[in-house]
Amino acid sequence: MAGQQAQRTIHIGGEWLEAASGATREILDPADAKPFTVVAEGDERDTDAAVAAARRAFDEGTWARTPVAERAALLRRVADFLVRDRESLGRLESRDAGKTVEEGRVDIDCVADAFRYFADLVAGEGGGRVVDAGDADIHSVVVHEPVGVCALITPWNYPLLQASWKIAPALAAGNTFVVKPSEITPLTTVALVGLLAEAGLPAGVANIVTGPGHSVGARLAEHPDVDLVSFTGGLVSGTKVAQAAAVTVKKVALELGGKNPNVVFADACATDEGFDTAVDQALNAAFIHSGQVCSAGGRLIIEESVRERFVNELARRAERIRLGRGTEDGVECGPLVSEQQREKTEAYVASALAEGAVLRTGGKRPTPSDTLPATGYFYEPTVLDRCHREMRVVREEVFGPVLTVETFRTEDEAVALANDTEYGLAGAVWTADAGRARRVAGRLRHGTVWINDFHPYLPQAEWGGFGKSGVGRELGPSGLAEYRETKHVYQNLAPKPVRWFAG
Repeated sequence: MAGQQAQRTIHIGGEWLEAASGATREILDPADAKPFTVVAEGDERDTDAAVAAARRAFDEGTWARTPVAERAALLRRVADFLVRDRESLGRLESRDAGKTVEEGRVDIDCVADAFRYFADLVAGEGGGRVVDAGDADIHSVVVHEPVGVCALITPWNYPLLQASWKIAPALAAGNTFVVKPSEITPLTTVALVGLLAEAGLPAGVANIVTGPGHSVGARLAEHPDVDLVSFTGGLVSGTKVAQAAAVTVKKVALELGGKNPNVVFADACATDEGFDTAVDQALNAAFIHSGQVCSAGGRLIIEESVRERFVNELARRAERIRLGRGTEDGVECGPLVSEQQREKTEAYVASALAEGAVLRTGGKRPTPSDTLPATGYFYEPTVLDRCHREMRVVREEVFGPVLTVETFRTEDEAVALANDTEYGLAGAVWTADAGRARRVAGRLRHGTVWINDFHPYLPQAEWGGFGKSGVGRELGPSGLAEYRETKHVYQNLAPKPVRWFAG
């Protein structure tokens, strides 16, 4: 975008700045691969300045000591601003990340809900947990205090939603922070930092550095003045963050990948309504946001007796999903976020076919049209039948619109297949048998298990995974606890000498 001046997207100590180096980055619309804005491209110098501002604001400022009622009120103001700006933010999220506008609007609603939830959570807390010392002259209480300076590193697929899951509890607990959004989808996080300032958050509490992970993210993870690092993203990058943070023994929260099973028993399809719902939800599980979701139900594990009917209908409906620019009416699925992501998806499909998978629909780029620019990063929703556990496409996270189909005959076999993954983020079970539903849900080794549903989350419920899906929790009381330290305060109201030693 020759001639367009970069936005000042680095916010440090209450000021909007250009990058110290003067570097910039073009932000592309994935629907046509054309740049539509330019942002500042920060590096280690900007990161150090942002951490220093957050450190000063925590050590010398007032936010950590602000009464919880006032912190909660500010979070509620931010939620109100999000509702006010819902349409513009939803469209910005759509253009930046490629998702449909409707998905973008829903994301903004969920962000507002997260801010309200954490506001209510801290506002309703008491003065700590009293510990009975067995002595009337001893007052003993366990209290929670903010961690300090938090480094928040967020992914490209749900830019604002994932940022809110970190920013809202960090602020509710009284911390300061530096957020690094993905360098390819930073715009709504930049806008959120602006809303925080508008709401009256003191300067230096919220800081943002737009820039790449290898410089900004790496420096945040290792920085000695950062007390906590919270990262959402891929397993490889998350491992590097944990290794860097270990040197200074930071608190670490990691929300990493998933390879999520959607287990469908035949009895869930015994009625026409049940069959239609299970198929519809299998499409939703796999293809929402073009499959670029850590909790995507990309593994359909279906009982053998209904496999043929189910997959036939699934493929028929998947073929009819309307692709296009997310900001256009009627579009059901947008492009992938980048050419790199599309090429990665193509490689997984090619390997699956080479390993014996049967292509039922999709598996290619769509024919270009007025609504599907040839330069856009589109890929058809793809259903791969006759898959098995040895295939890369079944074992590894694709992050694209690809659904694999495996089959089972017994309940034990279904559970074994669903748990046969190094990840453990989410999964679902579909059955009309309430006893089986509870039994299977209890045996699945995943952080979230849906029964006869897929994808909903509750701000009140903890979100996180088992295995290589990460450590720590977001949302719910545990999500707030991640951003706190626990202190035991023991007060002797009538101190006496102990006389352990002669004197």
